[in-house]
Amino acid sequence: MLIPKDDCNRSRSGVGSRCPPKETPVDPGAGSMCNVPSVPYMTTGVAGSFPAGLGSNPGHPVPLGFVFRSRAKEEKAAVAAKASLTDSKQPRDPQAKKGRPTPKRSEAQSQRRSVANTSMTRKDASKRQRDERRAQLERQRQALAGGDERYLPARDKGPVRKFARDWIDSRLNVAEFFLPMAVVILVLSVVRVGALQSIALLLWLVVIVLIVLDAVVSAFRLKKALAERFPEQNTKGATRYALMRSLQMRRLRLPKPQVKRGERP
Repeated sequence: MLIPKDDCNRSRSGVGSRCPPKETPVDPGAGSMCNVPSVPYMTTGVAGSFPAGLGSNPGHPVPLGFVFRSRAKEEKAAVAAKASLTDSKQPRDPQAKKGRPTPKRSEAQSQRRSVANTSMTRKDASKRQRDERRAQLERQRQALAGGDERYLPARDKGPVRKFARDWIDSRLNVAEFFLPMAVVILVLSVVRVGALQSIALLLWLVVIVLIVLDAVVSAFRLKKALAERFPEQNTKGATRYALMRSLQMRRLRLPKPQVKRGERP
């Protein structure tokens, strides 16, 4: 609906006027902020900062790459350049400074160890371990055959164990004949003859009694000999070790016997 111009002039100051408000002239010299020119928002370029008034000025977006920039690449490049300069292979005056602190011995050893470990693949490491294990077993086999104390197993090392072995090897033991006698008794017990089976059963009893008696006498005499030879050393387990050796045939004993029968150890 059109409103006459005169009616608008009359009801300009009235309440409920339907005319648009009259624009008031602005004094150029006044301190109003209406005549301040629009300036785009600027950022200071500090990483992680958020410019004030960014939400009220959508017409001038701030580039996110400039705000959230990363300096990691620049710092890494600077460190690499510095390291290349300090680690150069150019001849250096012995009196001049190196440009970097001397590393500690522990740090240098750890670096060398890490380089040595990383330079070897898993296949090479496993092959090296197998070779070392094979060489160690070969040294033990030769030591068991020759009696070398350096490469013997832990259960056979020491002067106490050596004396116990020599004491058993220097005498005749009933228990070392147990295996051949057991074979003979087993054959006699299989035969379908009553007399032979009775003899086999009697032989079993005789062999067991003789082995027990011989073991008791040997243990008593060996303990006495160990106490005289090694009064200040621990001889625990040496008697049991010697009795287990006496159950084996002389040719099958390891380490090999180093003394003859009847020879004093």
